[in-house]
Amino acid sequence: MADSMKKIALCVTCIVDQIMPEVGVAAVRLLRRAGYDVAFPPAQTCCGQPFFNSGFVSQAHDLARRTIAIFEPYTAVVLPSGSCTAMIRVEYPHLLADDDLWHGRARSLAAKTYELGEFLSQQAHWQPPQTAAAPSVTYHDSCHMCRLLGLGDDSRRLLTAAGCDVREMPESDRCCGFGGLFSLRLPEVSNAMTDVKLHHAQATGADILVTADPGCLMHMRGLAHGRRLEHLATVLAALLPE
Repeated sequence: MADSMKKIALCVTCIVDQIMPEVGVAAVRLLRRAGYDVAFPPAQTCCGQPFFNSGFVSQAHDLARRTIAIFEPYTAVVLPSGSCTAMIRVEYPHLLADDDLWHGRARSLAAKTYELGEFLSQQAHWQPPQTAAAPSVTYHDSCHMCRLLGLGDDSRRLLTAAGCDVREMPESDRCCGFGGLFSLRLPEVSNAMTDVKLHHAQATGADILVTADPGCLMHMRGLAHGRRLEHLATVLAALLPE
């Protein structure tokens, strides 16, 4: 439990806010169950990653500074998204490296920004209650999660602790084909990559394909053809006792 902790903040991300609000609700439920007082700063907006990836550096600077100002009062910032976590933790200090006023503030925010599964496992040391009726799952390692943040084991530990039968798919760290604007610019290549990912997941026989990145989840659901795909937060929250 974290009774001595000050209030933490949830940075909900654009996709969760606009398309998957249930992921945000589940994330708050998990964090509260782990003993935290969770704030949702209403002024939050996009972290700036789409601008950054598209070369609109000035606009990315503006959103980075806005995000820093909103979230720096909190002791920790948690995101249900590996890609947005990577933007704040990895890219902000580089993006604002030449800004004497904001570089230090960017590094400070980066140091206390966590992906949801990472925070629950490594900071809260939370162990989900085990459920006998937990489903079998296979886990997709998103590119930002495993390559920029070096994460993936935390999600698997939480799923296993909750009672899920985690079945590894071949090339779990192979890109799902989303890649943000990549999927719009090269849809044929993107969709072909997604087909391979979904084939690998289906071959495991798992009930659910789980990922911790809403962008990957949104993209793969578009070609899922009846397969069940869920965010880590919704899977874990659904297994909590009332």
